Amino acid sequence: MLDHLITGATVVDGTGAPARVADVGIKDGRVAVVAPGVTAESRTGEDARGLVLAPGFVDPHTHYDAQLFWDPYATPSLNHGVTTVAGGNCGFTLAPLHPARPEDADYTRRMMSKVEGMSLVALEEGAPWSWRSFGEYLDALEGRIAVNAGFMVGHCALRRYVMGADAVGGQPSDAQLQRMVALLHEAMESGAWGLSTTQSSTHSDGDGAPVASRHARPAELLALARAVGEHEGTQLEAIVAGCLDRFDDAEVDLLVELSAAAGRPLNWNVLTIDAAVPDRVPRQLEPSERARKAGGRIVALTMPILTPMNMSLGTFCALNLIPGWGDVLGLPLPERIARLRDADVRAELLRRATGEEAGVFRRLARFDQYVIGDTYSDANAGLAGRVVGDIAAERGQEPFACLVDICANDRMRTVLWPMPTDNDAASWALRAATWEHEDVLLGGSDAGAHLDRMCGAPYTTRFLGDCLRGRKLVGLERAVRMLTDDPARLFGLRERGRVTEGYHADLVLFDPATVAAGPATLVHDLPGDSPRLDSKALGVRAVWVNGVEAIRDDVVTGAVPGRVLRSGRDTRTVATK
Repeated sequence: MLDHLITGATVVDGTGAPARVADVGIKDGRVAVVAPGVTAESRTGEDARGLVLAPGFVDPHTHYDAQLFWDPYATPSLNHGVTTVAGGNCGFTLAPLHPARPEDADYTRRMMSKVEGMSLVALEEGAPWSWRSFGEYLDALEGRIAVNAGFMVGHCALRRYVMGADAVGGQPSDAQLQRMVALLHEAMESGAWGLSTTQSSTHSDGDGAPVASRHARPAELLALARAVGEHEGTQLEAIVAGCLDRFDDAEVDLLVELSAAAGRPLNWNVLTIDAAVPDRVPRQLEPSERARKAGGRIVALTMPILTPMNMSLGTFCALNLIPGWGDVLGLPLPERIARLRDADVRAELLRRATGEEAGVFRRLARFDQYVIGDTYSDANAGLAGRVVGDIAAERGQEPFACLVDICANDRMRTVLWPMPTDNDAASWALRAATWEHEDVLLGGSDAGAHLDRMCGAPYTTRFLGDCLRGRKLVGLERAVRMLTDDPARLFGLRERGRVTEGYHADLVLFDPATVAAGPATLVHDLPGDSPRLDSKALGVRAVWVNGVEAIRDDVVTGAVPGRVLRSGRDTRTVATK
């Protein structure tokens, strides 16, 4: 007897094969049958005529490492059909923690709050912080999550464990490097998917110092990469400064050497595609071309949607990452307001924001295109929803000066929504062409991070809606494959990513006429009443994880059928040659 039978669904199986109408039976957490006219008895069932049944989506870049402790459903990703998440990215993980230094947990919380935009209160109150080894961290999640989750081990945590405070600014001795490598081996033996690291200039800890892995030299990185290659089903993930715009020659060399030394795929985040910068995509894909010749594989993650960003001049946001801006936006509030109202200061900030050094953040300098969100003062009454350029024209002001005045009236609490500068037809055509590359993968949501500033988790349903009823850049079958089988194959996931007999029953049932994502809204549902952006899933009828219904009509069922996916057991090695 089947556990559940879904009849009459339009099955898009994840392989790219044409959709077909079939019944799908689930038994013992697996897809038991995919065929028309199934007559087997079933404990429960439903009529899915007119609906699409697809594999659960795989998000290759998330930061749910902490959130899963207070939100086992990984919302809103699960609502939007994501059944498997990859965490532990960018060099940042909550484990290992040195047992003799309890202060390391506080350091880690403050670092995650700063660099990944997580609520410090939520981190303090929402997670148990009871683990020491990476394996103990994975064990703490086992049996209590509703999604499948796999984790890289972060280079910063390895360095901190071995070197203590010297991890920031210091170099390991030979013995310390050997201990770091041994610790990485221990993590992978416990199920870590591999190593993640960062050398990005935008990544600073809670004290404002470059995070630990930014101090690592190539020899250290290569020693760790070689260790990754000794374990089955492992990967590399790396962030360097050039990920934001264009790699320099040394970064290309490093990425290629890391993948080749490990003999494992390396993915990086995120490839920004803009027709106004036509040389960026070829340059960013150069490591992929060179890696194949060197015996490695380098995969660029890119988002298939434009992710809305919630910003302000009062909290840390992407503007702080523009060279020179953090020095001003990090000042105490009265001094910050005074400096921003100084015309010479504004001119210098604009110069730096529009210069080559700003890289991809140059797009944030179009202040005339910002939309005003929530306001908090009588002086700003009626401005919500209006474009700064229009307000500035009415007032006879330069747009940035106008924006500063508006924000100052709210004591810098004004919510700002920068409008994308790459929403033109040429940029979308370039995206569609870039998606054809064998080393380009959809993803990069950062779900679980930057919680009150961006909401990338709904990219799956928003992309499907665009494919079905919007720009239609990709057909439905290919779109589903890009969200399911493609990332599952990159990570070597065993029997996941397809609606195929014998595969795990990770499934999403949706209405092709309405599937989409609602607008991002600010909610206060984190521990400590901390805020985050959320988005409703539209048109998603149900989501199953390992054969158990976890979502029904955008509401969690309370079941926690997810599994901690461990390297080797749940992943196989993906060849790079």
